[in-house]
Amino acid sequence: PVPWRSRGPCKMKRVRTVFKPEQLERLEQEFLKQQYMVGTERVDLAATLHLTETQVKVWFQNRRIKWRKQSLEQKKAKLSQFGEMQPVPTDSMDLENNEEDTVDVEV
Repeated sequence: PVPWRSRGPCKMKRVRTVFKPEQLERLEQEFLKQQYMVGTERVDLAATLHLTETQVKVWFQNRRIKWRKQSLEQKKAKLSQFGEMQPVPTDSMDLENNEEDTVDVEV
């Protein structure tokens, strides 16, 4: 017997949702307005797009992750324009000692 398989009946693999271009466009529009969709707004959007509430919820969760990754990459790209990143001090003593060495960069 294979050690990582359960002894019970096999579960069916979940089918990946394939969104229509119109659905994705509307979901993206809503995401630009607000990154969190809850309650009746989510129910209404799901009904309008002929999706389940869970599909809309998961789409928003995944889109927030993508958005955070993109934001982080953009910040890293901006910082790399100013040369190598300096190590960030970890305690308040380091902050006090390095005040004159820091440069404010608007990101």
